[in-house]
Amino acid sequence: METNYNNMMIALDGSEQADIAFKKGIEMAKRHHATLYLIHVVDSSPYRGIAMYDINFTKKMLKQADVLLNKYKKQAENDGIEDVQIIVKEGSPKSIITKSLTSELQIDIVICGAKGVNAVERMFMGSVSEHIVRQADCDVLVVRNKNNAVKY
Repeated sequence: METNYNNMMIALDGSEQADIAFKKGIEMAKRHHATLYLIHVVDSSPYRGIAMYDINFTKKMLKQADVLLNKYKKQAENDGIEDVQIIVKEGSPKSIITKSLTSELQIDIVICGAKGVNAVERMFMGSVSEHIVRQADCDVLVVRNKNNAVKY
């Protein structure tokens, strides 16, 4: 039995692990001729205090995310992926990825890095990748850097 992934999502946060997940996702999207959704969710909740002093803080973060995803999109297109969509959202990455977007976009597989840039959240609440594995209603591939075991 061979699984065909038509709609693939890669969760990206700019970390080294996300870069590795992106490369793995590109390989898979080519093999499956899939639509590739590149997503970044700006979780502004840890920065609420900053946002009170800088009203444009979240806007800046959203803009940075858009720039980041457009770089990934260009690279994916250069690597031969025909249908690449970028999605930048604000909110809880855990909820938006697992509760909203996977069903809305009929995602067949979510690809993410084993750890991202937010070590504080990982210590207190668990990682986003762990949440995706537990809550997504589709397949999930968590990509790990072989040279870098997850350290807490």
